[in-house]
Amino acid sequence: MTTGGLSRARGAAGNQSFIRDAMKSYILERGLKAGDPLPNEQELMAQLGVGRHPLREAMKALQAVGIIEIRHGYGTYVGEVNLQSLEDGLAFRMSQSMAGDLRDVQNVLEVRQAIEVGLADDVVAHFKQYGYDALEPIVQRMEAKAADGEYFPDEDWAFHQALYEPLGNALVIDLLSVFWRTFAQVDARLPGARYTPADAAAWHRDLLNALESANPDTYAHSMKSHFNGIHTRLGE
Repeated sequence: MTTGGLSRARGAAGNQSFIRDAMKSYILERGLKAGDPLPNEQELMAQLGVGRHPLREAMKALQAVGIIEIRHGYGTYVGEVNLQSLEDGLAFRMSQSMAGDLRDVQNVLEVRQAIEVGLADDVVAHFKQYGYDALEPIVQRMEAKAADGEYFPDEDWAFHQALYEPLGNALVIDLLSVFWRTFAQVDARLPGARYTPADAAAWHRDLLNALESANPDTYAHSMKSHFNGIHTRLGE
């Protein structure tokens, strides 16, 4: 890792920023992938011209967002970036929002809706070509549980996951799962009346029927209606 031409930052906060930026540049410039080894602590201290404490603090920060992975007793490796920090931040903001105007809860729901409605063309095109066999059994399980008065969170997520996994965009799945989990944390405390299991099963049956129509506009409209039902939980 070269540090020539880089000015040394002053103070603890400056050191932290300098070290984090230097490590990210090192990974990017060398095209390193998840699991590739990084220099050891002594080498990094020498090459960056920083002490052990600021280096360790910076590395902890990078590990927290998945950029690096510290395997104690083995070394430091390039990490597999995840959205845990985003999830933690959203969960906190949504919990705060519960004591106020619910704006952040509504914002998360609106972003999720924008993604799912916005992908209507791609989803319809895929299932028109490859068929709907992956979705029908999930909806049938929903309907069976709804008939017994049971909610079905596992099947609900499985349905939405099955819609988007075939598109090959892992970030979509990661983002939607973050929105899903953070919303689930506050769902029981939302002010609006909770929809029934039968309502939720009917929404998903309507979604599947709309998807089978092979018309993106019909499917997008059905997805919007699905979210209108969820919005009732916010007392809207």
